[in-house]
Amino acid sequence: MSTGTPRVIKARVRLGDRVFSTSTITAGSIIVAILAAVAIFLIAQSIPALVAKAGTLPNAASSFWDYVGPLAFGTVWAAFLALLMATPLSIGIALFISHYAPRRIAQVLGYIIDLLAAVPSVIFGLWGVSVLAPAVQPFYVWLNTSLHWFPLFGGDVSGTGRTILTVAIVLAVMVLPIMTAVCREIFLQTPRLHEEAALALGATRWEMIQMAVLPFARPGIVSAAMLGLGRALGETLAVAIVLSPALVVSFFLLTSQNPSTIAANIALQFSEASGVGVNALIASGLVLFVITFIINAIARAVVNRRRAFSGAN
Repeated sequence: MSTGTPRVIKARVRLGDRVFSTSTITAGSIIVAILAAVAIFLIAQSIPALVAKAGTLPNAASSFWDYVGPLAFGTVWAAFLALLMATPLSIGIALFISHYAPRRIAQVLGYIIDLLAAVPSVIFGLWGVSVLAPAVQPFYVWLNTSLHWFPLFGGDVSGTGRTILTVAIVLAVMVLPIMTAVCREIFLQTPRLHEEAALALGATRWEMIQMAVLPFARPGIVSAAMLGLGRALGETLAVAIVLSPALVVSFFLLTSQNPSTIAANIALQFSEASGVGVNALIASGLVLFVITFIINAIARAVVNRRRAFSGAN
């Protein structure tokens, strides 16, 4: 008998597998390289603004952080308000399409939602400044008169309706399609057996959604919210058209003094900037880059905590 070690038989690597593996590795490497190149460019161009002396920065800011602070606040504040309005609406619309509406109505609503995602942001901006702002201004007056004791509704109400709240409504409408589409697909992927088991135990349709659908879809809902938040953080034209910006930090929603956003400020100021002003705008873009990266990292951590959920645990 032969006492030698058994011969290991290796599977033959096909040409198609090799090409596909190489292509995916190359594509992933290109993405990482582009991201690293963007980060290096932003950091290198931001250094002159970060070390600039007082008075040389735009708006006579004493330091770069005094300049970018109100912009970063306005970016996060507007995106947060938009997400606060869009998240429950997108979940409700997605649940209606996936579990309540008849098939024909669900298909029509699905097409409409998908078409809204293709509307250019400048159209939303024009709609916001021409239609939405004049329409909600009387409502803002009523809010200010009736709820002026609440800090968010205090101050002198704007006479044009072009406030941070109007911008948040426009951003919520803009991010609603992509959030609804993602939530709808996640809800439709809920295991059918889990839904039928909940109904068999005597649960109503809403109780079945609470027990089976929403827990299963929680990571997907977080991902949808982060996709919407990413678009809201980087939106430029709609904010620039609707908002009357100022370099202030204010939580008032109805006044004419509103914080601008980083993306809108870059779009409005870049064509006229020169010298350190250009570096300051690029440095503010770096801040937006970091904010977006941190938010996506937090979202990824939340999703990874639930990635092993099967719908049965």
